[in-house]
Amino acid sequence: MTTTGDSDTIASAATPETPPEAETEVGTTNRRQPFPQGFLTTISTGWAERTPTRVRARAQAEFAARRRSAVSATFVGRRIVVPAGELKQRSNDTDYPFRAHSAFSHLTGWASDTEPGAVLVFDPNDNGHDITLYFRERADRTTTEFYADSTVGEFWIGPRPSLSEVAENLDIATAHIADFTSVPGDLVVEEDAEITQFVSELRLIKDDFEIEQLQLAVNTTAAGFDDIVRALPSIVDHPRGERVVEGVFHSRARSDGNGEGYDTIAASGPHACYLHWTRNDGAVSPGDLILVDAGVEVDSLYTADITRTLPVNGTFSEVQRKVYEAVREAADAAFAVAAPGVKFRDLHNTAMSVIAQRVAEWGLLPVTAEEALDADSGGQHRRYMVHGTSHHLGIDVHDCAAARREMYYDGVLLPGMVFTIEPGLYFQIDDLTVPEEFRGIGVRIEDDILLAEDGPVNLSGGMPRTADEIEQWIARLTN
Repeated sequence: MTTTGDSDTIASAATPETPPEAETEVGTTNRRQPFPQGFLTTISTGWAERTPTRVRARAQAEFAARRRSAVSATFVGRRIVVPAGELKQRSNDTDYPFRAHSAFSHLTGWASDTEPGAVLVFDPNDNGHDITLYFRERADRTTTEFYADSTVGEFWIGPRPSLSEVAENLDIATAHIADFTSVPGDLVVEEDAEITQFVSELRLIKDDFEIEQLQLAVNTTAAGFDDIVRALPSIVDHPRGERVVEGVFHSRARSDGNGEGYDTIAASGPHACYLHWTRNDGAVSPGDLILVDAGVEVDSLYTADITRTLPVNGTFSEVQRKVYEAVREAADAAFAVAAPGVKFRDLHNTAMSVIAQRVAEWGLLPVTAEEALDADSGGQHRRYMVHGTSHHLGIDVHDCAAARREMYYDGVLLPGMVFTIEPGLYFQIDDLTVPEEFRGIGVRIEDDILLAEDGPVNLSGGMPRTADEIEQWIARLTN
């Protein structure tokens, strides 16, 4: 029933006794029936008074206020506009589920319950900025919007918040979206590189609320992985077992969170060698490995990003175990060097050093490991791990993406940063440079890491990681 094109938006507050012509035939499709006069004259009556909702400021309100202060102090005298975004069409008259722009949620604290079309505005004044959150307040029941607009009408989508409720909940001034106007010279996030870069770099260091939410996302994701392991027998029985994996995880993500932070990768057998396999339509067969890369996005919109690679029948073969433990060794080496002041790129370089050494030992390289690691003439080992080892994590799965290179890849690790460590090895099914026993094996291990003052903390470290732990995990939850 969720629609956009099913009815026109009617903003007028016409009385039921004298309905506008549009009320008798609302919509742009050929399946909409007109409203009879009896409906029009009675729809606005017979409703109980709304009970005022007691609202308190949510936990993230004070943290969001600090972030807004940082923006205001940096862009003195300039008007800044941060849109939440609009609904996006999926097909004909159906929309994708709405998710607010990450910068908007980060600066307002409004998260999974954000109203589409909302706009955060910084208007300069003598002391900094007047900051106002504009959105479309719920319509009175005497208006046609209430019953005729299937996009925002409460008859269709349920109760919507008032300006006063949101103002108290987020501890921010609010106004109706009808009062918002853009002006020449606005700095608009996603349109202006300067402000977009700043709000992205503002997320490089996580505050206490963000760290708490990321740990919650990790814990919920861990529960989703447990669900997958428990379901392995039924997953194997289905001809599209990868799709069952996706569905099992989705159930946890939606029941305990807002949904997935990104499309789940459920890649079994040779599919595990395709880095972003999200088709998830293959069988899950005993004897193969299945690589699952998944993360729950909690209601605050912070997401985990975790990968585990599992032997479908519960036991690694000798070659599978050898590949798996090499990847784990690379991950552990990257974790060991993570410390305040270390270059972010050193995480990748450290992991790749282990990868190069192992594939050279196995006779897969035409050069030595040292030659492969040469920054100018090497790289032969990258055939088997083409992606990077780490990325920042937060309200976006690939967080801080608009940050300058010198603040990101060429920057240094600082306390409060949260990032992944995710090395892998991928031997595609038709890769003639590797022995046949390696072909079709793909392994990735990914954990979410918080850098504390005294070193790294593995937020997902409670999940099984070693080959022995993985086998014990499967035995415990499937027997």
